[in-house]
Amino acid sequence: MNDFDWNLARAFHTTAKAGSLSAAARDLGLTQPTLSRQVAEFEAKLGVTLFERIGKRLVLTETGHSLVAHGQAMGDAAEALALAASGRAQAIEGRVSISATDAYCAYLLPDICAKIREVAPQITLVLVSTDAISDLRRREADIAIRHVRPHEPDLIGRHIREGTGRFYATSAWVARHGMPLGAADLNPNDLVGYGDAARFAGFMQDIGLRVTAESFRLMSENSVAGWEMVKRGLGIGAMMREIAEQTPDLVEVLTELQLPRFPVWLVTHRELHTSRRIRVVFDILAEALRESPVGRGVSTP
Repeated sequence: MNDFDWNLARAFHTTAKAGSLSAAARDLGLTQPTLSRQVAEFEAKLGVTLFERIGKRLVLTETGHSLVAHGQAMGDAAEALALAASGRAQAIEGRVSISATDAYCAYLLPDICAKIREVAPQITLVLVSTDAISDLRRREADIAIRHVRPHEPDLIGRHIREGTGRFYATSAWVARHGMPLGAADLNPNDLVGYGDAARFAGFMQDIGLRVTAESFRLMSENSVAGWEMVKRGLGIGAMMREIAEQTPDLVEVLTELQLPRFPVWLVTHRELHTSRRIRVVFDILAEALRESPVGRGVSTP
């Protein structure tokens, strides 16, 4: 379809969201017959049936369901274009809370918050530092950074990328203790553990390290505190690469061991994603989290 008409696509998408022609017509400021003609014309141009007419109700067909997400993406893009063109992002205001792990809140989100402040200085940003999965449906947060895919039907999730982690120590620590490359080179007492000792030990066992909960001489329930101990040369710690690459004087160790990759999801509530302030913050977060920072001091053997 070379003569694509956004107005027809918008008619379909609004009708799909509203669930009826009458409600969609009110949202768009059109008469119901006009909207009905636009939807029918869109179906004709595509050569597919998007709605089943059951009495006075409209029910999405399988094809219609498959196109809803594309319609949402087009609507988001159109709104972002309008905001950028008019500079209206500067006038967006209100509170937006972002839930993430303590490491994200301490090491990654401050720079992203600075970008958000440049675009929309009237937005109030609140960081919710927690390792627990915030319940967006209960409004514990507006947006969450998660490492699991959301399965709740009323949540919108965008898969940003796959993350990786590695083991690190300071160059001074390596100079004192030598360079451990694999499990055979490691003294378990040299590991700095995060969170619950038994759970952390199980995680280390899964990648081939013979450790127990009693192996660790340094533990912290808070990953930021644990990482600060690693930065001060007290032992070896695991950390996301994008955080470690911002930290000077670190050396990647245990390079023969591979930590599992983990997904990075950005999640918000369906209702909240229709809010301009949520959308602006969501889109800036998505773009920034996709970027990989340039290393500034992490070296490899």
